[in-house]
Amino acid sequence: MPATAESVDTIWFTRCPVPTAGGLAYALGRLATRYADLGVEVGILQDAPLEIARHHYDHDLVGLIREGGNVPAIAARAEGARTRLVGLTWIDEGQSIVVRPDSAISSPADLRGARIAVPGWAATRDTSHARAMALHGFKGALGLAGLTLDDVEFAEVPIDPVIPPGRVREERAAPRFRELDELAAGRVDAVYVKGAAALEAARARGAVVGVDLDAVPWRRARVNNGTPRPITVHEDLLRSRPELVVEFLVETLRAADWAAGDPDGLREVLAAETGSGAEGVLLAYREGFHRTLHPTLDDERVDLLRVQKAFLLRHGFLSADFDLDSWIDPQPMRLAYERLSSERP
Repeated sequence: MPATAESVDTIWFTRCPVPTAGGLAYALGRLATRYADLGVEVGILQDAPLEIARHHYDHDLVGLIREGGNVPAIAARAEGARTRLVGLTWIDEGQSIVVRPDSAISSPADLRGARIAVPGWAATRDTSHARAMALHGFKGALGLAGLTLDDVEFAEVPIDPVIPPGRVREERAAPRFRELDELAAGRVDAVYVKGAAALEAARARGAVVGVDLDAVPWRRARVNNGTPRPITVHEDLLRSRPELVVEFLVETLRAADWAAGDPDGLREVLAAETGSGAEGVLLAYREGFHRTLHPTLDDERVDLLRVQKAFLLRHGFLSADFDLDSWIDPQPMRLAYERLSSERP
C-alpha cells in the first residue's frame, strides 16, 4: 500500500552531486538530528532500494524532498507530477566553454561557425539534462556576442545510459566526459562544462577556458540546470505534514549560516559532495560563494527560473507548458525565515 503523507516515517532526500544547502545540512548531521526529534528518519534516495530510488526523476514519492537540477524538476511538473516549489538557490559553480590550447576561440564572438559538442537525447525528457545544459550554456555564451545557436554547428555526442539513482555514488567515483574526449581528439571545437568534476576533467585533458561565463556580471547568461536550483516537495506532504517541510528549510538555512562563517570547512564537504578533489572545488567555486547558499523565493530567482522553463519548452524538453507561479508555495520558506529570525539575537 503506497505511503500517505500521514503515514510517512521516513523523509527521503535527493540531490545531485553539486553544492546544496540541504546536502550540507545532511553532511553535518543536522537533518538526521532534527527529524529524529520529530520521530521521523531521514534517508538519502541514492542509497535506497531501486523501487524507491527511481523516484529521483518522477518525484512520485510522498516523503521525498528534492534539491537538484531544475531540468528534471521542471520536466516532471510538466508531466503532471504533484509537486510544489518551496525554494530556490543560486550558486555559481564554474560554467565555462572550454577549448583546446591551440584554439582561436577566446571570446564569445569567436564561437561563430564553431563545431560544438551537444550530448544526445536520453530515453526521456527529464533525463536529458546533459543536452539541455550544453545547449543553454552555449546559448548564454553566444548571446554575449549577439549570436544564437544558429551560428554554430552541432556535433551530436552519444551519451551513456542514464545511471540509475541508486548507483549515483558509483558514478561519482568514475564520471564520464565523452564531450571532452571529443574535444581532445579534435572532433569538436568547444565543450560546455559546469562544476568541479567537469572543470577538473577538462584541465586533465589539457583543455583551457575559452569563455568564462562566471566572469560575466549578468546572471541571465548563466541560467542553466543548476542556476537557479529548485527545492521541490510532494504536495501531499506539504498539505498534511507541512512542519516536516519547514524543518527541512530551517536546517538548510542554518547550514548556510555555518557555511558563511567557515569556507574551509565548506570546501572540505564539497569535495565529497561533488565527487572532485580540492583542486576542482577551487576551480569551480570562487571567492565569496560560501555566503550564497541560502535558499529564497525572491523575484529575481523566480524570474530566472521562468527563463529556464521557456528555454526547455522551446527546445523540446517539456511535454507541456504549465503555470510557474501556481507551482510555487511561499509559505514554508516564509515560516522558516521567521523561525530563524526569532532565534537570532
